[in-house]
Amino acid sequence: MKFFPWLTPSHLVMIGLLLGFAIAHSGLAALRPWGEQRIGARLYRVLFALVSLPLAIVLIIYFINHRYDGLQLWQVQGSPGMQSLVWVLSAISFLFLYPATFNLLEIAAIQKPEVHLFETGIIRITRHPQMVGQVIWCIAHTLWIGTTFTLLTSAGLILHHLFAVWHGDRRMLARYGSAFEVAKARTSVMPFLAILQGHQTIKWKEFLRPAYLGVIGFILFLWWVHPYLIQGVGNINW
Repeated sequence: MKFFPWLTPSHLVMIGLLLGFAIAHSGLAALRPWGEQRIGARLYRVLFALVSLPLAIVLIIYFINHRYDGLQLWQVQGSPGMQSLVWVLSAISFLFLYPATFNLLEIAAIQKPEVHLFETGIIRITRHPQMVGQVIWCIAHTLWIGTTFTLLTSAGLILHHLFAVWHGDRRMLARYGSAFEVAKARTSVMPFLAILQGHQTIKWKEFLRPAYLGVIGFILFLWWVHPYLIQGVGNINW
């Protein structure tokens, strides 16, 4: 701290929160086959949510309240078009982040949660859309805020999602074996790479799904509620 006066305690707290969330989230994902055999798929999904969601909420609240901590590395908020660019990038990030909304009944454990192997829709663009969405979100918010605290948070989130790429492929291979190897060869982690290589072709009709209307509606709602969210969270003294 003495040699880095900008390194506030909140930086270290955020590192701890990120590590805690990553261990809980990825750990429970790794234990899913074992847990489902013992308590069932629905109950394990509920357990997963009861652990992951509170940790995610705490992380979000802490980030919002400390996003301007540390050293201001750059300031571009007054630049023409910058706010629009950040909102467009954020909207795109949500289109990648929430493909799981296609299975809302499974998420809520109303239907039995399953692990799906498919290569349609957004999977034609990237096999790991949540990782891509998180990277885009981090780029947009780090660009807008420009502090060491936000840069550290974004780095931690991206590292966790890069680990999740390896971890997710490993779990899919264990579950589906050679079928996943075939799907893996026809898809890519890097967005659009499989398309450029000729392994995939975008079929726009696959994106005409009610779930995307839900995601778009959520983006518009978030755009409207964002100032109130920031103000409300600011009243929480964390």
